[in-house]
Formats: sequence, C-alpha cells, structure tokens
Amino acid sequence: MSDDAKKPSRSEAFVTYTIEQCQKDRGIAAKLKRADNPNTEYQCWEHLAAFHIDLEKEFERLPYATIAAAIAKSKAEHNGNIGIGRAIALCYEDGNANDQAKAKLRRLLACEAVDEVCRILRPLFSLIEAKAGLNLNYDQLLSDLLYFHSNPQRVKSRWAQDFYQRSNTEEVA
Repeated sequence: MSDDAKKPSRSEAFVTYTIEQCQKDRGIAAKLKRADNPNTEYQCWEHLAAFHIDLEKEFERLPYATIAAAIAKSKAEHNGNIGIGRAIALCYEDGNANDQAKAKLRRLLACEAVDEVCRILRPLFSLIEAKAGLNLNYDQLLSDLLYFHSNPQRVKSRWAQDFYQRSNTEEVA
C-alpha cells in the first residue's frame, strides 16, 4: 500500500471485518445476529473486544453491536451505499410522501440518546430487509451512531435530508 492510499476509517474497517467474519464463520454470524438484543448482546463481545471496542462505554459498544447484528442478519456481502433515511423511504411505493415512512423517520428523529436510536433501528432493519432488500451504508450509519452522543442534531439532519432527497430517477417539477 502506498503512502498516498487512503487508510480506512475505524468504522469502515469494522464493517469490512464484520462482513468478512460473517462470510467465513457461520458461528460468528449467529452470535452477531443476537448482538442487538440486550439479553444476548454479550455473545458478540468477543468480536467487539477483538476490534478494541471499549465494552464499558455504552455509547461506543451499542453502535458497534447494532451494526454487527444488522450486517449478520442481512447477510451483507459488502458495504452498501444507501443511507438510513433513503432506505426508509424506499420501503414504500410512494417513497418519502408515504405517511408510514414519515412516521418511521419522525420516530427515529425523536430519539434523544444513542441507546434509544439503536433500539429504534432494530425493527427498521427488519423492515428494510423485508420490503426493499437494500444494502445499507453500514459504515456511514456506524459513524453517525458513534457521533450521535456528541452532536445528535447534525446526525438527525443528515438522516432527514437523506430521507427527503429526490432520487436521480425522479423528475424535477
């Protein structure tokens, strides 16, 4: 690797590492699928600790556990490019004009702490997988979750903007 080559961010490296581990070892994938449940989250701690995640810091541990579970459940083969806001909109035929989609976004934006966001994301991941089968940008979402405790308004603004953006295929009126 040359000096000019971009070194991956910690979240990008974690997402890549998690995807690779899930593809190599179904046992790890099974443990990671339980990482977003408070009662079984401890089963992923070995994976997190191997990546030097501070297990005592909930604001750090929960985002990594949540994203690891989402990757394992989706059986992702690579990091995607769809943001969480856009993914919610794409679950509905009329996109961001859909009242259910708006309600889901509003609930996400109403969160005040990272543990609440992680709890709300869990059913959203299931919805996205079931309705749209999209490959989320887990790297960006993990970065957002890690930054949430520092500046929640900025993260929420990004998610809302992602939700309300027009897709490239939509006509501008």
